[in-house]
Amino acid sequence: MTDTTELRRTPLVDIHRALGGKMVPFAGWEMPVQYRAGIMAEHQAVRAGVGIFDVSHMGEFEVTGPDRNAFVNRVTCNDVSALAAGQVQYSAILSKEGTFVDDCTVYRFDDKLMLVVNASNRAKAWEHIVDLKGGANIRLRDISDDIGLLAVQGPKAEAALQPITSVALDGIGYYHHGTGRIGGVDCFVSRTGYTGEDGFELYCRWRDTVQLWEAITKVGAEPIGLGARHSLRLEMGYALYGQEIDDTITPLEAGHDLIVKLDKGSPFVGSDALRAQKERGVSRKLAGFKLLGRGIARHGYPVWAEGRQVDVVRSGGQSPSLGIPIGTTLLPAAQAKVGTRFEIECRGERLPAEVVKRPFYEKGSVRKA
Repeated sequence: MTDTTELRRTPLVDIHRALGGKMVPFAGWEMPVQYRAGIMAEHQAVRAGVGIFDVSHMGEFEVTGPDRNAFVNRVTCNDVSALAAGQVQYSAILSKEGTFVDDCTVYRFDDKLMLVVNASNRAKAWEHIVDLKGGANIRLRDISDDIGLLAVQGPKAEAALQPITSVALDGIGYYHHGTGRIGGVDCFVSRTGYTGEDGFELYCRWRDTVQLWEAITKVGAEPIGLGARHSLRLEMGYALYGQEIDDTITPLEAGHDLIVKLDKGSPFVGSDALRAQKERGVSRKLAGFKLLGRGIARHGYPVWAEGRQVDVVRSGGQSPSLGIPIGTTLLPAAQAKVGTRFEIECRGERLPAEVVKRPFYEKGSVRKA
């Protein structure tokens, strides 16, 4: 395990410890995996009420200048020109082979764009983007160290935040953002998240993160750690870099066809490779599954189909909302259809699994996968 003296810390580290947070190394940071209530209780708090996550470890890149839109359109696979100021877009930064350097969100403002990347890929993504600058008339800034980021998620998120802000939160649509003060702190407010529930991601100055956290927890938001963040996103089938997606997997293989805009009018890094892959057809696809035998399919467990190992479990665990073991893996394209059976090797025993529709959990329901 990484020596914690080498890890970076968000402004909230002392608060996490005071709350009984179990601190672990994550992407080079010391982060809380859970608090005293535990992962199950934290998961249900977000599904039924409102939770708050410290995600200040994420990376943010600012792009300004006359060529900003054209440049980001070349760097990412979605279509930035489809965005109006105040909108957000899920996208990806790709290699020339069409595989993931990272997935990202793109924020469009009147005078700039902002890319939000994973903490684990911040340095790699920054170097990749800078190398692509060429003669573009833009200015690139890594503003990650200046930004604190809190996610407030759950069906009661808007009701909890509205009394402490003058921002009309009901006027911010899904994947849109606005600006204002929350709890006395200047923020821009994005109706986005990683849980499948309604909620917001709040960007503030690094030095204001503690004040913002305290204001939101005072109105009832429960602190939530990385463990519940993982189980919540898995139930929704959201990708995690290093598991569902990585530098060997393309968006077409990962089921992210909707963010690949091959017809946006200008080439992007990886577009030639993806166009060729689309024409010949993908040989493998990401699939969600439920485990039929008794056990839990953990990340890295071997996956078998038709007598041979075809992949490993990408993500897996017990679904707190559904009460069954679920997970993701890459399967041969012909076998990635709902209802297909295969096997997962769990501690030396091959257990039956079945491909199911994603998301595993439908918001507001307890549908069995």
